[in-house]
Amino acid sequence: MNLESVVDIEYHADDFGLFPAQSSRILDCAGNGVLNAVSVMTNGPHLAVCMESFQPYAGRLAAAVHLNFMEGRAFCPGLLTDPDGTFRAAFGTLLLHSFLPDRGKYRAALREEIRTQISTLLPYLEEGRGLRIDGHAHYHMLPVVFDALMDVIREGRLSVAYIRVPRDPVGVYLRHWGELEGFRPINLVKVLILDLLAWRNERKYRGFFSRLERRVFLGVLFSGNMSFQNVSAVLADAKALAVRKGWGLEILAHPGGVREPEDISALTHKDDRVFLISGNREKEAKMFRKQREASKNA
Repeated sequence: MNLESVVDIEYHADDFGLFPAQSSRILDCAGNGVLNAVSVMTNGPHLAVCMESFQPYAGRLAAAVHLNFMEGRAFCPGLLTDPDGTFRAAFGTLLLHSFLPDRGKYRAALREEIRTQISTLLPYLEEGRGLRIDGHAHYHMLPVVFDALMDVIREGRLSVAYIRVPRDPVGVYLRHWGELEGFRPINLVKVLILDLLAWRNERKYRGFFSRLERRVFLGVLFSGNMSFQNVSAVLADAKALAVRKGWGLEILAHPGGVREPEDISALTHKDDRVFLISGNREKEAKMFRKQREASKNA
């Protein structure tokens, strides 16, 4: 069986819309590679310019709202930000406040920011197409964030097609461990935490998830190093898993490297700065291009 023909594969790039040059590098992975979906950061000052460059690709690129509480400035300054509006809510902070008595205040602040981030992208999306939603550094899986997101969806009666559930199938990687490169142990910790958060959200909102598109997901265990070698090693088994589940497959990478000095200096989060200027961004861009060559030769 040719699994390529029976599995709906979403080759996905996060962080579109952050800067024009960085976003153009992402679009190159669609023009010269297999990229067919992007996640859009809506809170940056360059959104209009980036979305203008997106329009020629709109028919073949799905666009998701990339909920962001980490990089840049908020639409709704306050509890989540510094006095100047720059995001300061760390992942661990929001995880902690998911279970503290003040969680209601955080849920309300998040609800306001989420509503604005989503509504900002809506004019650029194809009418009648369900919303696709994920989160920068997977913050959307945090309980207080996900609950706030569900509030916004219900209050706005939003039509949602897909929410990313970043649950990496570790067994798929283990079967090919000798073929993989660049493993970082911290990523295993991230997998375990995100698995627990996904279990909580899916359990609490079981009926909602039952109506959504579902996908096997690759992109946490080797986050930041989704090279052609790594993706190729596990791709066949990931497709087979998707077939068994009757789901699609999402492969996430971050090919939008930030190279321009003025853009690097504009990054507000130290982890994003290290991540986005890394040479691995070009390595992941090459993955999308080389996957196109590999599919032609298959």
